[in-house]
Amino acid sequence: MSNKVVLTGIKPTGMPHLGNYLGAIRPALQMAEEDNTEARSFIADYHSLNSVRDAATLRSYIYEVAAVWLAAGLDPKKVLIYKQSDVPETFELTTILMAFTAKGLMNRAHAYKAAVEVNREKGQSEDHQINMGIYTYPVLMAADILLFDTDYVPVGKDQVQHIEMAQD
Repeated sequence: MSNKVVLTGIKPTGMPHLGNYLGAIRPALQMAEEDNTEARSFIADYHSLNSVRDAATLRSYIYEVAAVWLAAGLDPKKVLIYKQSDVPETFELTTILMAFTAKGLMNRAHAYKAAVEVNREKGQSEDHQINMGIYTYPVLMAADILLFDTDYVPVGKDQVQHIEMAQD
């Protein structure tokens, strides 16, 4: 029987919080203990570029996320932990996937729609401070998942739609 691949990532945009633990970290660590499981946990530093612009701050957040993974019980002998930016194929696959992703699908992405709604509530232009990284976030997430032929992706509720998009 082949191993099932479990993958989860945390964005280094600050100190990981309870939602990260309950939605991603704890389930990923539990799955890593199962037989016939290949577990991968990554620090989603490309994803964080949408909001973290200072290199020193990002580096600090990356270390914090790594420390939280280890403190929560990640065993580097059992689980591959890596930084998203250490895998150049991620951006290659993202570029290919974007060529096959409909704009309408991205228009319906919850993260994008939420950012537009915040702008509307503030009386700002719908696209105020919405960059292409936010808009295409689900495509990068799909690349993360597909690159490793992933079977399970423990995520918080806010990411479920992106998982569904990756399945399509």
